[in-house]
Amino acid sequence: MSLRAAIKTSRSGFALDVELAAGAGETVAVLGPNGAGKTTLLRALAGLIPLEGHVELDGQVLDDSATARHVPTEHRRVGLVFQDHVLFPHMTVLDNVAFGLRAQHKRDASKVATEWLARAGLAERAGAMPRELSGGQAQRVALLRTLATEPRLLLLDEPLSSLDVSVRAEVRRELSRQLSGFQGVRILVTHDPLEAMALADRLVVVEAGRIVQGGSPAEVTAKPRSRFVADLAGVNLLRGRGRGDHIELEGGAIVAAPEAGEGYVFAVIHPRAVALYLARPEGTPRNVWRGRAEDLDLQGERVRVRLSGAVPLVAEVTPSAVRDLHLAAGAEVWVAVKATEISVYRA
Repeated sequence: MSLRAAIKTSRSGFALDVELAAGAGETVAVLGPNGAGKTTLLRALAGLIPLEGHVELDGQVLDDSATARHVPTEHRRVGLVFQDHVLFPHMTVLDNVAFGLRAQHKRDASKVATEWLARAGLAERAGAMPRELSGGQAQRVALLRTLATEPRLLLLDEPLSSLDVSVRAEVRRELSRQLSGFQGVRILVTHDPLEAMALADRLVVVEAGRIVQGGSPAEVTAKPRSRFVADLAGVNLLRGRGRGDHIELEGGAIVAAPEAGEGYVFAVIHPRAVALYLARPEGTPRNVWRGRAEDLDLQGERVRVRLSGAVPLVAEVTPSAVRDLHLAAGAEVWVAVKATEISVYRA
């Protein structure tokens, strides 16, 4: 079972142009900033919007603009799970799960739905109405309703985003368990890097309607190619022209990096490699700049400090360092980065 898609579509001045492939039992997470085209991609795969190009699922052509072929949504073996559950409020949990099965004219719809609820640990909620469910339970029922119809392609649109933080981890674990038993193709749209890392085998990053990067979570985060991916990975990303042992940034600043090479390159600097000082550090460090602390963000036992200056960076320091450096928004500091702490690769 496999998915192959080449999709072009335009709506209200926005253009989407992507190619996507996925195999059976594979979860592909589509990430990107708001307005990147993630949900538009899902809607195109589901047959909900017109497109130019070609969509093929398990050898069956669902869309082909060259031959004007279009299989209506209701005739595709595609399941779509929305972020806001969309359970039928007038139906019990059991009837919600059985709904798609009955639409397929399955005689044993209630029996199959009961089995799905039992496997998910929700058998005791079979007679409950949606209003009686917690947010996590409602989302699990919505997923079961879709999986019970045995789709070949499962599309999940921000499935956990409407849940409280307190239950999101529990539902994420349940979703991971359910996906592990689903042998079709899974496409997950999310903006949550933790969700993507926990659930996906492969990441596809979409920005402004185009795929800018793809690969395993480790591959994508190790070599980000856009500001969005760098933020997702929690690192600093610079782009400039390599000149042997240094990089010339677009603003004119120079960053020493022994492996800079020649031509346009990306440079990654981990925030923990960014050192801050009240006075210019002694010795002859090659990468030293003046900076201004724009804001501070406490994250667990570390503080992330966003710095402006010739080379804008994010530093990660301890709370004690914040006190010793008298760090606050607007504070002036010296910024230093060892050249050997900079990872460089081709742009």
